[in-house]
Amino acid sequence: MRYEKGHKDTTHDRILEVAARRFRQEGIAGSGLAGIMSEAGLTNGAFYAHFSSKSEMVKKSLERATDEQWQQFEKEIASGRLLNIVRAYLSEQHRDHPESGCPAAALLPEISRQEPDTRHVYTKSVKRLLNAVEKQLPDMPKGPKAREIAIGTLGLLIGTLQLARAVDDPSLSEDILAAGTHVASALIQSGKRRT
Repeated sequence: MRYEKGHKDTTHDRILEVAARRFRQEGIAGSGLAGIMSEAGLTNGAFYAHFSSKSEMVKKSLERATDEQWQQFEKEIASGRLLNIVRAYLSEQHRDHPESGCPAAALLPEISRQEPDTRHVYTKSVKRLLNAVEKQLPDMPKGPKAREIAIGTLGLLIGTLQLARAVDDPSLSEDILAAGTHVASALIQSGKRRT
């Protein structure tokens, strides 16, 4: 059967979209190739026409997911709306929908156990985001530098979201999100006041 031009690229994109969603929802280890391919409307055999291994699929889907997220973040950051990102990131909506949310918050422990190529892709995406945030936060002669505030904020956001997802008490989860939002906002505002 002959397919029209671009069919393979479209199919490849569909597989990556499904994989990225399933990895965030079920974890990398918990997501089987058969389930991903089936959801993408393909057979297991079609997998090898697109990827050499599951590791390659993980790398490419992580790259795609982080790139999409960072593009959205960079637009908000460049427009001076860093606090909007904090509120959206630490929202109940984001907490309750890991499949469409931040890959880091859903997969960080698993990313650290991936092959060097995958970790390199993730490292590049983190550096990209940190550079964008750092540009919005000037250094202060005495106190944390903009880079330190950017790193601390990123760690605070990811850790807060992971903690809010992990607890089984809805009230405590909401308190965690609210506290994280308050502290991250204060950290960012303290950096901005240093101008």
